[in-house]
Amino acid sequence: MSLPSNLNPDEASPPWLNKGDNSWQLTAATLVGLQSVPGLVILYGSIVKKKWAVNSAFMALYAFAAVLVCWVGWGYRMSFGDKFIHFLGMPNVSLDAQYLIEQAFLGYLPNATMIYFQFVFAAITLILVAGALLGRMNFLAWMLFVPLWLTFSYTITAYSIWCPEGWLSKKGIIDYSGGYVIHLSSGVAGFTAAYWVGPRTTKDKERFPPNNILLMLAGAGLLWMGWTGFNGGDPYTVSTDASLAVLNTHVCTATSLLTWLMLDIIFFGKPSVIGATQGMITGLVCITPAAGVVQGWAAILMGMMSGSIPWYTMMVLHKKIGLLKQVDDTMAVFHTHAVAGSLGGILTGLFAVPKLNRLFYLVDNWQHYIGFFYGLHTGHTEAGFKQLGIQLLGIVFVVLLNIFTTSVICLLIRLIIPLRLAEDELQTGDDAIHGEEAYALWGDGEKYESKLNSIYEEFPPPSKGGEVQMNQMA
Repeated sequence: MSLPSNLNPDEASPPWLNKGDNSWQLTAATLVGLQSVPGLVILYGSIVKKKWAVNSAFMALYAFAAVLVCWVGWGYRMSFGDKFIHFLGMPNVSLDAQYLIEQAFLGYLPNATMIYFQFVFAAITLILVAGALLGRMNFLAWMLFVPLWLTFSYTITAYSIWCPEGWLSKKGIIDYSGGYVIHLSSGVAGFTAAYWVGPRTTKDKERFPPNNILLMLAGAGLLWMGWTGFNGGDPYTVSTDASLAVLNTHVCTATSLLTWLMLDIIFFGKPSVIGATQGMITGLVCITPAAGVVQGWAAILMGMMSGSIPWYTMMVLHKKIGLLKQVDDTMAVFHTHAVAGSLGGILTGLFAVPKLNRLFYLVDNWQHYIGFFYGLHTGHTEAGFKQLGIQLLGIVFVVLLNIFTTSVICLLIRLIIPLRLAEDELQTGDDAIHGEEAYALWGDGEKYESKLNSIYEEFPPPSKGGEVQMNQMA
């Protein structure tokens, strides 16, 4: 049977290339790229105090550009190339045209598409790390941190978990789209780096009003809708599993946002817009390791837990645990990414459906990829326990790796240049650092008395009885 002329293979479209898959993969990658630029650029630039708007937005934009150069220079091959050591690929460039048009290690795609797709994931990881450091990190130190952390932390995690030759990949860990590689890594690394960089000024910690909540919502919207490509692109094919991943992503996210919102109203008496945005983020993060391998009802349950457990760690535990109070995590990435990412990894180990895992991984193996509850239900209890154990092992590995590598990188940079800005720069902000300011008009909140003081907010009690006050997202 002859094919239509547009489907006949030729030199530009070899027999292994699937044009539909390649088109979707490029589209999905661009959606993920839009989450960072302009999504998180807008979000960071608007959720911070006015004097830090330019610096915060530019930290994200710089990271996006720097990661791409490092990625094609050596990062991609270290993450997905030929084995170098047990947990890392051989460093090599990804610029040769012949290599770029050859078939990728997975899917019916050229290497160029796969490199682009994996780049946008690496870039957003560094941008998420930046969220913990806004409002005081020396920009020159950030310029060094980005390539070093990508090289010595991200590549190790990506190779270990996502590369078919990685040790955790061979054990059968389930990380559909980056709950471990991206979110747990960035949450732990951001928190660790915040410890070494030090806090914002006392004045900024006490009063850090967002300069534009409407723009913040625009950035958050790009982040949410961009997650269609984030999770929908990871099967590397236009499949039923990709469709399931997309729907589960949005169902979990909406549930998480509503759960967080209800808790805010119940305990603080106010429906916080920024709080709802954080609930949106924790839902996106939690579903990421499980997106295409769980049932729709599991996505609902995951949304309820991602909207409540990180809420509790942020609003209650944050005030009670000394280390959490000591470290100035500007955007609360520890709670929204490390806690939510770990939660998603554990729940994946409970709810993962064997059939859906076979659709995603294209294997028929009861020894791997079976959620604990399904193991109990089908009589494969040992396999279910094993899967849950592997998920927990992955959490331990990512946490320890990022504490170690991030600490070493920060200490090395500190030998060359201060991690934290000088006091006069901290007082002035954008104009002292970049010689530029975000707005020609309006002050820095001195005259406008807003109740939106910071990421960690204390609302007054909702009644005269005065329920317990908790830290609340403004």
